[in-house]
Amino acid sequence: MRMKCIIIEGPQGCGKTSLANYLREHIPASNLYRLSGNKDKTLLGKEKSKKMYIALLDYMNAISNSDVNLIFDRTFFTEYVYCNLGYKDFKYDDVYHELLKVLGSLNYDIYYVSLYLKDPNIYETRLRREHHNYQAFSLQSSVDQQNEYKKLIPRIKALANTHVYEIATDDFDVAYKEIDEIFDIAKKKENN
Repeated sequence: MRMKCIIIEGPQGCGKTSLANYLREHIPASNLYRLSGNKDKTLLGKEKSKKMYIALLDYMNAISNSDVNLIFDRTFFTEYVYCNLGYKDFKYDDVYHELLKVLGSLNYDIYYVSLYLKDPNIYETRLRREHHNYQAFSLQSSVDQQNEYKKLIPRIKALANTHVYEIATDDFDVAYKEIDEIFDIAKKKENN
């Protein structure tokens, strides 16, 4: 039986941390990884990022038979979105497509969970309580990110062993119920 690799992606302020924590608390034998990417916005940063994510995928491959589920709060999808929005001084298309191909070949059931808000104004409230040193965020940048993440969905759906979910997090209780259904968490809660 293949273990799960759950990747949580979405704009700043959409609730990735909350949902990743929830999954970690409710999916047995799971490790949670929080990735921040590479702050180097130059062409050298592209090479650093590529090395980092290739090493991550190699690590994932090496532990694929260890009976541990993997939960990621961001991965290389964020790097690609940031590059597409001009936050970096380089394009990431070639690296992104290479990494995507490797991800699709790993021996996991991959769950790509893309978070978004139906009411973008909620971003403003959430962003006020978050502090970031890497990238300045605003309501508009979160909306722009949300639109970019949506563009990724068709290509990700084409990967082998991949399940793609788009979950609105305007109301976390509703989002948690949707997560419960996807990962059969409700049944596990009942059995405890």
